[in-house]
Amino acid sequence: MSPHYISGSNIINLFQLSIEKIVVALIMALLIINGEIDLSVASVMGFAACLLAYLTSQGVGMPLAITAALLGGLAAGCINGFFVAYVGLPSLVVTLAGLIGFRGLARVLLEDRAIGGFPQWFTDLGQKAFLGPLPFALIVFVAVLLVAVAILHLSTFGRKIYVIGNGVDVARYSGVAVARVKFSLFLMSGFIAALAGVLYAARLGSVRGDLAQGFELEIITMVLLGGVSIFGGSGSLLGVFLAILLVLNLRNGMGLANLTGNSQSIVIGVLLILSAAVPFLVSKVRSRVA
Repeated sequence: MSPHYISGSNIINLFQLSIEKIVVALIMALLIINGEIDLSVASVMGFAACLLAYLTSQGVGMPLAITAALLGGLAAGCINGFFVAYVGLPSLVVTLAGLIGFRGLARVLLEDRAIGGFPQWFTDLGQKAFLGPLPFALIVFVAVLLVAVAILHLSTFGRKIYVIGNGVDVARYSGVAVARVKFSLFLMSGFIAALAGVLYAARLGSVRGDLAQGFELEIITMVLLGGVSIFGGSGSLLGVFLAILLVLNLRNGMGLANLTGNSQSIVIGVLLILSAAVPFLVSKVRSRVA
């Protein structure tokens, strides 16, 4: 339908327009494989971006503001991780509270204002090519992907993630430091979400309190569609990467076909239901046949 769909510039564009979501999807995959979930990632993205914008509006230098935003994400991850890993509360409840709370902090910082006027070098990082035709955020995504693959599939820590996801009690009796692993994952989640928020601020050039609102739906869709079990213990980053390609191409293709954003959201929502329901139904059928 569109002569632009298979062009090199459009392929880069489809990554760039959703780069913040797919960066966070990588750490979300590790969390769900571990048997947990983080519903607050989009709110942490917004909080980090708003903190950055607020500090720069108060005259703080951009390097220091970026550092503060990333530390804010770490603090958010620390709060989530503490209550899940050491207090023992369900991650669904804790991060749902975080979704509301961190979004509230973002709105308190900026109220109804939109703050921009960032240094030119900062917006260039988000809006222009950095290495050849590749934007800086895409390079960050590749770097995070390689690190995530090394952690999950090539390290002892990754094996612990799978073991805990398959059974917390078994992992604990096997000598795995369950609380430490879970806490570390939530720290990573907070940091990566804050990093995505900084990248988003650079790409947009201005920040509002509702930045990244609703992103958690599409992030979780990518992970589940990639074959990661919502119950934990199984999945791979290869599957998540293929699901990312599928969702990005659907979004991009529907945009080129002039489908509205609401119609695109309906399709993504249906994908989320199918990605959770189909594997569950298949496993049920297999267990009955066996």
